[in-house]
Amino acid sequence: MDVSWIKCGNDGHWCSLDRLELNSIEVGGVYIIWHEGNPGRVVRIGQGDIADRLCAHRNDKEIIAYRKSGALRATWAAVPLQYRNGVERYLANTWEPLVGSAFPIALPLAVNSPWG
Repeated sequence: MDVSWIKCGNDGHWCSLDRLELNSIEVGGVYIIWHEGNPGRVVRIGQGDIADRLCAHRNDKEIIAYRKSGALRATWAAVPLQYRNGVERYLANTWEPLVGSAFPIALPLAVNSPWG
């Protein structure tokens, strides 16, 4: 499945988790939070109402602890409800996030990477 990963600003930079205008996001789908650095790492993958989930993760001590490793970034893609479990499973299998271990028991549904 080909999805459109969201970037921010007119220049298309990766969105800052901390500065993201959550009230402007009105979509459900899947999301990825990562920290920049060398190497950067995926911190959390999930699904649902994107604004609600990212708002909750901004206040999650386990996630924000990774700020020390690099700026926290986020991207998301609109994914129809019936495909979200499979997409989340695929992303979790691919990127092995640092936080979260209860991913859907579903057949992985491959999607394009936000990074290429």
